[in-house]
Amino acid sequence: MKSAFLPDRGVVKVSGPDARSFLNNLVTTEVDLVRPGIARFGALLTPQGKIVVDFLITEAPEGHITEPGSGFLLDCPLPLADAFATKLGFYKLRAKVVVENLSGGLGVLAVWDGKPEALPDLAFADPRSEALGWRILVPQDLAEKATQLIGAEWVAPAAYEAHRIACGVPRGGADFGYGDAFPHETNMDHLHGVDFDKGCYVGQEVVSRMQHRGTARTRTVRITLDQAAPAAGTSILAGEKSIGTMGSSAQGKALAVIRVDRATEALDAGLALLADGQPIQLAAPDEVRAAVKKASA
Repeated sequence: MKSAFLPDRGVVKVSGPDARSFLNNLVTTEVDLVRPGIARFGALLTPQGKIVVDFLITEAPEGHITEPGSGFLLDCPLPLADAFATKLGFYKLRAKVVVENLSGGLGVLAVWDGKPEALPDLAFADPRSEALGWRILVPQDLAEKATQLIGAEWVAPAAYEAHRIACGVPRGGADFGYGDAFPHETNMDHLHGVDFDKGCYVGQEVVSRMQHRGTARTRTVRITLDQAAPAAGTSILAGEKSIGTMGSSAQGKALAVIRVDRATEALDAGLALLADGQPIQLAAPDEVRAAVKKASA
């Protein structure tokens, strides 16, 4: 079992009597299902349905909250934590909630390749994929001690990044741009990040339309490489036609955002896929074909 502190992650806290309903009316996931030790994956969207920020959300146990009512902790990208807290405050209006950026004192420890021997109060299974493992919210200066307590091996953040890529889970800022991608394009619907049965939230109409009309033709897919990976953002070509762009990469594996219909046409035509002149391969071409069929259904 391995453990790494993730320096690119921050924590935003939303507490107060109206915290649960406040968040549930804003974000893509069903906050009513969140409990201490149980997390959900979700995002705050623009009214046009694009991702402002994505996050993992859990509820703090009673001993960890300072405001009356429920308290929620949102594991989010550190560079966006301040803006995220400000954005939530903008939506607050008369809701009885308190929004705080706790990133200066609380961070995120990722644990994978096994289950911790003991689970601290602020630990939860990653809701996106069982393969991703666990998260523990902990101050950075206590992260290595927490690693010892759960019986894990302390490793560098790059090891987790390689694991994430191998699992096929995209990361904002590396595989897609915030404010520029729809949830379907980052596979949030496959990673349990969008609840299609919940009530209204910001951007819901667009996301629901894409789901029910099958208009999501751009997807994040896994790529394998035999040579050094092209830089993120490099165009992927099939013949002279661009079918997508490269994302993050590690240890001969990468993610890419592609048009699945164009990729399938290239497969059918026997065209090689090239990025910066280097050949790349789709790790799961059958999944790409299936995505086209679903979008066309």
